[in-house]
Amino acid sequence: SSNLDEFFMVRVAGIREQAFGESAPQDYAPDGLSAIEQLKKVAMRTQDLVARQYNCLRDSIGPALAAEGFELLRYDALEGSQREHVDRFFRERALPILTPMAVDPAHPSPRYHNRGLYLGVMLEHTEGLGPKRLFAVVQVPQVLPRIIGVPSTIPGRTNFVLLEDVVAARLPELFGGFQVASWTAFRITRDSDLELLEQESDDMLRLIEDRLKARQRGQAVRIEIASKADDSLAHVIIDAEDLHDGTSDGYSEVYRIDGPLDLTALWDLYKMTGHEKLHDKPFTPRIPRGLERRGGDIFTEIAAHDILLHHPFESFDPVVDFVTSAANDPRVLAIKQTLYRTSGDSPISRALIVAAESGKQVTALVELKARFDEANNVSWARQMERAGVHVVFGFLDLKTHCKVSLVVRDEGQRLRRYVHLGTGNYNPTTATAYTDMGLFTADEAIAEDASALFNLLTGYSQGHAWRKLVVAPNDLHRRTLELIEEQTQRALAGRPARIFAKLNALVDHTVIESLYRASQAGVPIDIVARGVCSLRPGVPGLSETIRVRSIVDRFLEHSRIYVFGPDEDAQVFLSSADWMPRNFFRRVELMFPVLMPELSSRILKEIIPVYLADNTRARQLDAEGIFHLLRPGSGETPVRAQIQLLEQIGADADAAGIAAGGGDGPAGVGGGLRATSPGRRGRTPSAKPRKSRR
Repeated sequence: SSNLDEFFMVRVAGIREQAFGESAPQDYAPDGLSAIEQLKKVAMRTQDLVARQYNCLRDSIGPALAAEGFELLRYDALEGSQREHVDRFFRERALPILTPMAVDPAHPSPRYHNRGLYLGVMLEHTEGLGPKRLFAVVQVPQVLPRIIGVPSTIPGRTNFVLLEDVVAARLPELFGGFQVASWTAFRITRDSDLELLEQESDDMLRLIEDRLKARQRGQAVRIEIASKADDSLAHVIIDAEDLHDGTSDGYSEVYRIDGPLDLTALWDLYKMTGHEKLHDKPFTPRIPRGLERRGGDIFTEIAAHDILLHHPFESFDPVVDFVTSAANDPRVLAIKQTLYRTSGDSPISRALIVAAESGKQVTALVELKARFDEANNVSWARQMERAGVHVVFGFLDLKTHCKVSLVVRDEGQRLRRYVHLGTGNYNPTTATAYTDMGLFTADEAIAEDASALFNLLTGYSQGHAWRKLVVAPNDLHRRTLELIEEQTQRALAGRPARIFAKLNALVDHTVIESLYRASQAGVPIDIVARGVCSLRPGVPGLSETIRVRSIVDRFLEHSRIYVFGPDEDAQVFLSSADWMPRNFFRRVELMFPVLMPELSSRILKEIIPVYLADNTRARQLDAEGIFHLLRPGSGETPVRAQIQLLEQIGADADAAGIAAGGGDGPAGVGGGLRATSPGRRGRTPSAKPRKSRR
């Protein structure tokens, strides 16, 4: 639900502006569709997806919740103590907040908040002043929980009502003297993209702050309304927002919902206490290999060897420690850091403030245009500026999406640079829910490139000859095509070749055409694409050697891994970039090599094979563009990649003597689906997870 909201607020809003905006050009999609044709196809597909979503809620999730004792009650079905409990909640918590708003010439229609939940009401009365029929609105308070617990007399049962149902039942109380003829819940989604023009302001921070204030006032792009809404009432709401309802041009921006609006409210069920047995079993991320027995500082370990991190299976704490240690180390002279999406209580941002206050040279590249994290980033930028951090915002027309941390340390005879590079954000919260990879290194060539990157970001410095890092928008697209072409030529020469890509999205048509040519030359190509994939695998004569799969499971697959070449000849890269035009040409991105053989071997032999073996959470894409959920064949061992990786890291920790004791280990996470690991067939980790350093 939240992803679909963002899709409308940004993607659909942009196409809509092209179709109906006064000054927008009529851009055509790569497949030749005009903007209005794209909108119609999006609407048709989305209407179908939303219907399937609510069918799933009604036919699958609802019965499963009921089987566990959850029951959604209607207000008018409440009796006795249940009704008293809910009425008391309404009087004490809701009524003081509610504001009934009549709409007439003296009371113009309110500007409905983006994604706010409202009740539209048609009122009637026969006596007194004013019109006999009146439209009115009540906003369902966002500051109150949507789900209200209701006492149950049956042990083990969790009853609840929806806040909007309670408010609707008390509408006569809110509009005294009127009869409620009809009412409906509705919700507006607005254009929330921030359009920034360089000539508008010489202060990007202030410009972003101004744009954020205007976000709630964007053009409406979608309305969700209850399917049972009275037609006359529905059209009062729809017409006020100037939305298309499909009656004239076949394009509808109205979504009639058969169920509760805004299903993100269901997260409140997850947060209810007493149902922890229904959650995924918790696990403690392991200390990354190479740091388990660290007795000294982290810089000593990085100087000795590169360190690979695989989150969330391995702890994100060392990344935080890297910056906090640098902030408190008197030998550290400078810290340079990119920040794209940070947590609300960011320990890395706080460490940068401490470092600046202690006199260190601290530079933070804060990306103010990280969509829907702008306000958080603006807040941190202001705090860091006040502490003396040199805060820069990169380029107005490019998002800085690369993940880099650089520490410069005085080690007596020389200055040494230490670098962390990552595929994901410097955010400890999302690091527990997203799969990402990171690399600590003191490699001189990488460190020199990292310094040049910060010079580019802070001073527009040009002309550096990149030695190890591949940077977008400079060279990443060209280098990606070169690496694919190298494998094509190997195959044409009769030599072994291979391409593997794990990414979030594959839509760049030039890269896709290059992959097709590689496939026609006979290159085996495996792609693990969590989201959009515009490539069609398995097409005879075009892409017969390409396999595409998507894995959706407990953790959001976010890491980008690119491999070119077979076995010992493989070049292994990690990256912040997907294979999309925006990553290649409209963002500052990095692709970086994994140079140490033991680390690249770990990726090639322990991580990639697990993703390619998943037969329980993986979906395989066919030549028609349809994903099919994989299931173990007869006699085949079930493999669930994310659980396998948890077990694998647990087994490694046990073998290294890092953990001790018996009991439930990470093998039981997420239901404990058993699977054997490549190279570790039949082993079962029995160690308890070791607590990571905080």
